[in-house]
Amino acid sequence: MSLIAILIFVGTMVLALAAQAYVKSSFRRFSRVPARSGVSGAEVAQEILRRNGLTNVEIHETPHTLADHYDPLHRRLVLSSEVYHGTSLSALGVAAHECGHALQHKQAYFPLHLRMAAVGATNFASQIVMWLPILGMVTGFLSSQVGLMIMAAGWGVIMLFNLVTLPVEYDASARAKDILARMGFLQSADERAGVARVLNAAALTYVAAFITSLAYFLWYLLPLLTGRSRD
Repeated sequence: MSLIAILIFVGTMVLALAAQAYVKSSFRRFSRVPARSGVSGAEVAQEILRRNGLTNVEIHETPHTLADHYDPLHRRLVLSSEVYHGTSLSALGVAAHECGHALQHKQAYFPLHLRMAAVGATNFASQIVMWLPILGMVTGFLSSQVGLMIMAAGWGVIMLFNLVTLPVEYDASARAKDILARMGFLQSADERAGVARVLNAAALTYVAAFITSLAYFLWYLLPLLTGRSRD
């Protein structure tokens, strides 16, 4: 393995771990700061959905930490227990962020629908880039040129998926900040700043994922453009 390959592997790994650590640290910090409104994440989500006519979206609780997400296929909001029952700034921010995705779905927000359409292809590409290097080393059934083309295509799909994910996540966070303030769930500038810290930290994980996929995409693409072999 070349020095550049090692640097890409180590650098992207450190970037991802640092982003995850920052998210957990920010979430824990503001989990200890109760919102003055005194409402829980589930109550915030329920009220946001109700006021926006999303009565067909169900709210579910999961025991897994930081597993909060919006499921567009089944139209349900899944909140971790600490967000579902929590009354902290972290709980309110995360709950409102997931509601932001539900609002995107209702309003046919194009980047969200583009991401939804690309999930199948991205999952397939993820399997390719995971197993092809191993199979290639064991069997040797692919030429280096063909292997590079397949890996570049796989990482290209993943990179484009991560690129589309960025506006989806940032838009959901922007909606969350606006809704929480406008509906009176956040009652001071300090509370708004705390929620912003949590949501901005979460967004960095998607930035890290995009940078990682872009680095690997270029790593496999450049030899094809320059005509050089890749060890």
